[in-house]
Amino acid sequence: MSNNDVLRSLRYTFDFGDDQMIKLFAHGGQTVSRAEVSEWLKQEDDPDFKPIYDKDLATFLNGLIIHKRGKKDGEVPKPEKSMSNNIVLRKLKIAMNMKDEDMLEVLESVDRQISKHELSAFFRKPTQSQYRPLKDQILRNFLKGLQVKLRPE
Repeated sequence: MSNNDVLRSLRYTFDFGDDQMIKLFAHGGQTVSRAEVSEWLKQEDDPDFKPIYDKDLATFLNGLIIHKRGKKDGEVPKPEKSMSNNIVLRKLKIAMNMKDEDMLEVLESVDRQISKHELSAFFRKPTQSQYRPLKDQILRNFLKGLQVKLRPE
């Protein structure tokens, strides 16, 4: 799943306007312009489309955590230079203050069944033998499940 897809999905799920998106980046410690946000949110076939880099998405997700959970004492967390689906899922779990059962419920709302053991494997360190990389489809299902939960229509 591309970083831009994740950003677009989260913007829709939480119904963030441009000003709020800019604020979330600022919470994460990065100043962005309305034009940059607009370019990141465009579809890939649009001539003004620009890909959002891993570090920028990490900054946005850190800002989302601060927005949802409040600022911790000390400095703002440093954004990761490289993002994986596993890191995106972990940051969403933290931002939404979700437990494993909550996450499984979100996945079940879009007819995606996984076990608690499978879910915990996504949060392990990559060096552990039980670690599993999170596939795009599961992250996509999780984001869709968040939309179902937070934007019932």
